Amino acid sequence: MTNEMNVLDPLQIAEAWYSEGRTVALATVIETWGSAPRPVGSHLVIDGDGNFQGSVSGGCVEGAVIAEAADVIDSGAAKILEFGVADETAWRVGLSCGGRIRVYLERVDG
Repeated sequence: MTNEMNVLDPLQIAEAWYSEGRTVALATVIETWGSAPRPVGSHLVIDGDGNFQGSVSGGCVEGAVIAEAADVIDSGAAKILEFGVADETAWRVGLSCGGRIRVYLERVDG
């Protein structure tokens, strides 16, 4: 990957990868509640080989989105994924604050 690709918006990367003939999925944060690491409208682009650029959250959430992307690329069926911990249970699982995000995951088709 070139340095030029590192400064591009994930939507530009998705377009470039698709133009190169790669299979591509795009994840978009569509809703947040409480504490969320990335705002609504944040994007993560994933190709069929598991390469990715951008961010919709971090850590385990991004790993789960990348794993789900393979299914979306194969099937062509979009998904809405929801991740989070309610405020009431956040402390019990070791988090200092609760929060939730919803992510729309779709295959990029021309």
